[in-house]
Amino acid sequence: MDFNDTPEEAAFRQRAQAFLAAHAQPKGSQTESLQKRLSDKEYMLAAKAYQKAKAENGFAGITWPKEQGGQGLAPIFSVIFGQEEAKYDAPAGPFTIGLGMCVPTVIAFATDAQKERHVGPALRGEEIWCQLFSEPSAGSDVAGLKTKAVRDGDDWVINGQKVWTSGAHYSDWGIVLVRTNADKAKHKGLSMFFIDMKSPGIDVRPIHQMSGGSNFNEVYFTDVRVPHSQMLGGEGNGWSVALVTLMNERLAVGGSPGPDYKEIFEWAKTMPGQNGGTLAEDQSFRQKVADWFVRAEGYKLAKFRTMTALSKGQTPGPESSIGKIITANQLQDITHHAMEAMDHFGIITDTAYAPSEGVFQQSHMWAAGLRIAGGTDEILKNIIAERILGLPGDVRVDKDVAFKDLPSGR
Repeated sequence: MDFNDTPEEAAFRQRAQAFLAAHAQPKGSQTESLQKRLSDKEYMLAAKAYQKAKAENGFAGITWPKEQGGQGLAPIFSVIFGQEEAKYDAPAGPFTIGLGMCVPTVIAFATDAQKERHVGPALRGEEIWCQLFSEPSAGSDVAGLKTKAVRDGDDWVINGQKVWTSGAHYSDWGIVLVRTNADKAKHKGLSMFFIDMKSPGIDVRPIHQMSGGSNFNEVYFTDVRVPHSQMLGGEGNGWSVALVTLMNERLAVGGSPGPDYKEIFEWAKTMPGQNGGTLAEDQSFRQKVADWFVRAEGYKLAKFRTMTALSKGQTPGPESSIGKIITANQLQDITHHAMEAMDHFGIITDTAYAPSEGVFQQSHMWAAGLRIAGGTDEILKNIIAERILGLPGDVRVDKDVAFKDLPSGR
C-alpha cells in the first residue's frame, strides 16, 4: 500500500484545506457545534450557502461527469476532500443522502433533459433529495416492500407507506422504490421513480427519536400521481437501480461520527476511577482502549487499501464492506462504557448539564440507528460471508415465488 499523496493529490488537498479554512470552523473551536448554535431554519440556510460555495469552488460533485456540473476527477479526490472536511464543523448533513445516493442514481438512469433539470440545482444546494426505500414490513429486506404503483395512462398512481426516511420533511425531491407487478418474484416486480415531494397525496410525519430530534420520518402515499417519464431504469428493473443506490449508501454511512478511542481516553483522564486515581489509570479500562485502538487502526489500514486502489484508478476490493460493522459497533461500545463510568450521571442527556455536553449519550443513541441504516449488521455479515469469504448462501425459499403468493400477515 502507498500512504503518500501524489503531487496532484497533494495540491488538491492544499486547495481543499484553504477552502475549508475560509468557509467553516474547525471542530472544537466553538463550545457548541454549528447545528446546536443555530435554529433549524438558520442551519438550513447555512447548509445551502456552504453547498453553493463548494460548487462554486470545485468541491461539489468531485467525481461526477463534467457535463453534469461535476469535476470529473478520480474517486481518490473525493476521499481526500472528505478527510479534510471531517476536521471541520461544516453544515454538509442535509445534502449527504441526496448527493451521495439519490442524484448519482438519477445521473445513471435519467434522461439528458432530466439530468439537466435536476443535477445542477442539487449540486448548488438549491434542492434537497431523500431516499424512500424502507417500509414497516420491509426494512433490511427491501425487496419485500408493499408500496405499489398502478399504471393510469401516462401516470402511475402510488399508494403505501415508507418509514425511516431521513430528511423527508425538508426535501424537495426523492427517489422511491415501489411494486409495479405482484405476479413476479419480489426482486423482479419493482420499479424506481423520482418524485416531487410536494406532490398531492404525500404526507410526511416526523418520528420523535429518543435523542430528542426528529430527523427520520414516516411518509404516506395516497393516490400520488407520478409521470411515467419519471421512472428510472424501466419497468420491473427497480431492484437493479436500487442496488446502485444501496452501494452508494453503504459507502456514505461507512464512517461513524462521534467520539473514538482518543476522545474517551482524554476524557477518562479527568474521571475518577474505582480504585483511586483516574479512570485512565484503571487497567481494565486501558485494556478496552487497547482493543478499540487495534480495531480502529485495522480499519484505517483497510481504508488505505481502498484509497490506494482509488488513487491508481482501480476498483476497491470487498474489504470496504466491513467498515460500517466495525465503526457502528465500536461507537456503541465506546459510548456505553463512557456512560457506565459516569454512574447515575450517565442518564442525563441534556447537553447543558451532561458531562462533556452529552456527547457520549447523544452518540450512543445514534449508534443504535447506525447499525441499522445502510444495511443491518446481519445483512452486511451475510454479504461478507457469501461474497467475500465464499461461504454457502442462506436458503431463500421465496426467491422464485410470485410476491402475491408469499405468506403475509396482512
